[in-house]
Amino acid sequence: MEEIYGLGEITCPSGELVIVDGGHLGMWSGEDSPALVDPGAFGVQDPAVAADMGAATDFRITGPDADTAAHSFGRQPGRTLHDIPASGVAHLVELFGAHCREQGLDAALEARADRVPHRERVRRCAERGGGCFLMNGVPVVALGGVPRDRPLPVLATGSGIVVPVGPSPAVAVKSVELGEIRVDWARLFFGDADALSAWRHEDPVDGLADVAFWGAAEADAAAEFAAPELGGPGEQGVKGWTGLPVPDAMRLATALFDWKDADPRRRLMVDFRPHSHHWQIMRAVRASALDSGTVQVGGARVLCAMTGQGDGWFPVSADLDPTGRLVSVRVSFPV
Repeated sequence: MEEIYGLGEITCPSGELVIVDGGHLGMWSGEDSPALVDPGAFGVQDPAVAADMGAATDFRITGPDADTAAHSFGRQPGRTLHDIPASGVAHLVELFGAHCREQGLDAALEARADRVPHRERVRRCAERGGGCFLMNGVPVVALGGVPRDRPLPVLATGSGIVVPVGPSPAVAVKSVELGEIRVDWARLFFGDADALSAWRHEDPVDGLADVAFWGAAEADAAAEFAAPELGGPGEQGVKGWTGLPVPDAMRLATALFDWKDADPRRRLMVDFRPHSHHWQIMRAVRASALDSGTVQVGGARVLCAMTGQGDGWFPVSADLDPTGRLVSVRVSFPV
């Protein structure tokens, strides 16, 4: 029998659950337009690329054959194409028109006047029984029908991670695939859709930050900068400083990078950690024997867990009982 480990518990007061690579939550717009999210918040430093993403367009697929055209075109799930960069709009319209002509389909792309907020994208997934949408190319799985009034365990097995949501003893007889999560940061996030509107990915909640460093040159760096051991759970052998005002932490991190870059033989990893929700949850992950952690945000408890598989694509499915009622949500690991 497969061994089962409890990774923690989540709460879902909205009844709508989001599963995504937790490293990409800097993109999340909540109820606001995605156009208001600074691309620098999720790692885009090139001004031209940032401007291109900031001027992106969402398209509806319309016409009598809209569903067939959306499915056969196969660029994104559903009848909306989200976050098309400004530089790619003309080419996409041309490709879609050529596709419809070749297939004999009566459908067209209609540019929306506004962008669809990520919270609204979750609602649309929930209304159609669960599914997937793209967030600047990052797949997000969302579904509704999750209990609002009790904590939900998140369990790990050798074959994946499962969130039981049905009454016990509920028996699943059917599994419906909701989509695939592409993981780039080796971590999976499970959280309430409303709570995510309060998520602060990089901005510290207390004005403080940590600086950590490790690697072959760590002893020399520690001597140069008089750096102590961090000393926290899961931080054995890691040196740095905790609880510094952000400007002081940034100055130390910059000085470490400059010191490292001055000599290519200095092998050192430097990590600037503002006290954000992402920092809080990853601190709990590092301290956990099971590489998982939770944090309270926006009135709900959310969870992040390392995959143990590194990066890759992970299918997400809904397990249903004989009446079609949701029993559990499952993320499967490659065999």
